[in-house]
Amino acid sequence: MSIFERYLTLWVALCIVTGISLGHFIPGLFQLVGAAEIAKVNIPVAALIWLMVIPMLLKVDFAALGEVGRHWRGISVTLFVNWAVKPFSMGLLGWLFIGWLFRPLLPAGQIDSYIAGLIILAAAPCTAMVFVWSNLTKGEPHFTLSQVALNDAIMVIAFAPIVGLLLGLSAITVPWGTLVLSVMLYIAIPVIIAQILRRRLLAADGQAALDRALRSLGPISLVALLATLILLFGFQGEQIIAQPMVIALLAVPILIQVYFNSGLAYLLNRISGEQHCVAGPSALIGASNFFELAVAAAISLFGFHSGAALATVVGVLIEVPVMLSVVWIVNRSKGWYERGDKAALGTRH
Repeated sequence: MSIFERYLTLWVALCIVTGISLGHFIPGLFQLVGAAEIAKVNIPVAALIWLMVIPMLLKVDFAALGEVGRHWRGISVTLFVNWAVKPFSMGLLGWLFIGWLFRPLLPAGQIDSYIAGLIILAAAPCTAMVFVWSNLTKGEPHFTLSQVALNDAIMVIAFAPIVGLLLGLSAITVPWGTLVLSVMLYIAIPVIIAQILRRRLLAADGQAALDRALRSLGPISLVALLATLILLFGFQGEQIIAQPMVIALLAVPILIQVYFNSGLAYLLNRISGEQHCVAGPSALIGASNFFELAVAAAISLFGFHSGAALATVVGVLIEVPVMLSVVWIVNRSKGWYERGDKAALGTRH
């Protein structure tokens, strides 16, 4: 992990302080940025999101879809968790904790928006950081690459319907036009641009050219993320100061869903007889989120000032420490996992 990735939680915490401070002392700047919209798309934020997302999508090789069959059990488990379990479990957890248990402690006008943000966060499977988590668990690289490529291909089609369905079930008005525009703007178009750039780099000087581009663009991507967070907290500052417990309360359902979904994927892989080098990244892909997309979609759908935008940012805040804890659990439990593999082999013979 680079120093930016390793200390992402620290940088996000600094962005919270910086954003709140700037929002208090120079509110006119943030109002100017917030007003720079065309068709409900904030132009400065759209530019920052592209700088975040495109370098990450450069890592994805859609040719790896041809490898999907090699680890069909792990692929099946991850797809089941990512698309049939995670968004719906988050919807349930959001309703249980934010809509009921924590309701008296949260701003009444933002309850539905918080739940919407949690749903948006859970409906976007991670694209970039998964490669880091997989490497830390000595994961099978071909599985990780093919799974990420498959998830990205599905996300173009499935993200909007799943988010729309769950928002509808939560009695939240679905702005379908904005939702579809967000999918096109923040998923489909960046995927196309990234794949064109990837092919040109590989054609020019092979993998070396792609590696150089990724090293150069990686810091730009993270700086764009941090700049977006400063803008968000600049708008959210007054609310956070008035309700300092909001971030901690929003973190509760996110933490539960990460451990629940990673544990479910890990156990299902063990039951199916999949190797540990596949089960590790499968559990991590099943639990982590494409928070860059979630932040962009929440801003587009509900605005800078919304609880939805704040809820997705909480996902960014806790992403690194919670996923590192899952990595630790996966690595520490390898012996237990492989004893299950041997038992399964003995049963088959």
